[in-house]
Amino acid sequence: AIGGHPSARFNLALIDRNRYGRDRATKHHIIAAGQGHDGSLTWLLENHRRGGFVKKEVLGAALRAHQAAVDATKSPQREEAKKYVSPIKPTE
Repeated sequence: AIGGHPSARFNLALIDRNRYGRDRATKHHIIAAGQGHDGSLTWLLENHRRGGFVKKEVLGAALRAHQAAVDATKSPQREEAKKYVSPIKPTE
């Protein structure tokens, strides 16, 4: 996960939580959220609300880093492409 994809970091956090505990998992989620991973940001938010072990300052820094990562991927070309790509909807 070092220097890798945010989803790899997210998955590593889930594995490490079971092996090493929530502190190590939290560090992985902070890194993944800073790379723009929505699932890690959600995990941090939920664990801040539930148990409070994700401190307010840490959550704030993760939110700012996540927003910066998301903003860095925005471009006029991507916005234009979204008009032509429809999300895949499950069939019922």
